Amino acid sequence: MAADPKPAEGLIELRIEETAHLFDPLDPFPIPSRDLSKTAEAFIVEWARELPKDAPIRILVHIPDEELKKTDIAGLKTAFATHFSQRARSVTGDLHEMFRVGRRSLVIGLAVLVVCVLGAQTALVLMNSSTPARILSEGLIILGWVANWRPIEIFLYDWWALARRRKLYQRLSQSTVETKPN
Repeated sequence: MAADPKPAEGLIELRIEETAHLFDPLDPFPIPSRDLSKTAEAFIVEWARELPKDAPIRILVHIPDEELKKTDIAGLKTAFATHFSQRARSVTGDLHEMFRVGRRSLVIGLAVLVVCVLGAQTALVLMNSSTPARILSEGLIILGWVANWRPIEIFLYDWWALARRRKLYQRLSQSTVETKPN
């Protein structure tokens, strides 16, 4: 039985005139710990989203010969890995915050639901199940469920996008970064 073939490599190519163009000009730190510029990050992330999900990522940076001689290649590779690792950690924090808000919202929503159900039952008893009592009862039940809309949305759907972005940043942090002269 033959082994599964290795997934195709996803290639992202950048052409720059100066290495400094890759980095945020306002970041005072040296290159290995410096943030990528927003445009460079956006370009890389958008391209990476189009690549197969299981393919390892390779980033090829085309740099003019003169600039390449001045560039710290190891520092450049470290900068990419550090930047995207930090982005993955940041998104992990966003996920934790989203779930924290979801848990709080769920507690509030369930409390509102209990109050609404009890209020609906009380209205039916006190108003002898009249038409206004049934309308009020149904309205309270609907309000109780609507109060749970946001936590349900968080726990069922909202976290997916953040989890996908975190996985993409993790893949980018593990990507191979190479340079090539123009």
